[in-house]
Amino acid sequence: MAKDPKDFWQDYEKRTGEKVLAYDLGRYIRGWDALTPPLWGLLIVSSGGFRFHHFPQESWMETLSRTASGGDAPQEKTLFVPKERILGADFWVETAWWKRLLTFQAPLLTVRCLTETGNETLIAAETEKKASVLAEHIRSLISP
Repeated sequence: MAKDPKDFWQDYEKRTGEKVLAYDLGRYIRGWDALTPPLWGLLIVSSGGFRFHHFPQESWMETLSRTASGGDAPQEKTLFVPKERILGADFWVETAWWKRLLTFQAPLLTVRCLTETGNETLIAAETEKKASVLAEHIRSLISP
């Protein structure tokens, strides 16, 4: 049986110990060495920082193939950037009508941050127009 979204987010907050401020579905495309793009998942802004959470799924054919070959089941993949390491966030959507007509470019959320080693990186994910709220919440986490 499918889980109620409200219950899912309550469980997620209990598991992370942080309040979820905003979320959206997105496709991670670059910026973090531990993740191999492209990956679909949840883009989450919490009271503690920015998260990307990929929940793996397999079709029944993939499960049969993996089981027959003795392969491992796909694993969850997560990325967490504590708010102390976030430097900025931007949201971009194509505004030129003729470019939108000729070529599709998904809206892009970018998060500029420091890696665990102190190097600056730019995490990018394609998402929807309503995800502009994510960038606003991320920017609100940054200390003035």
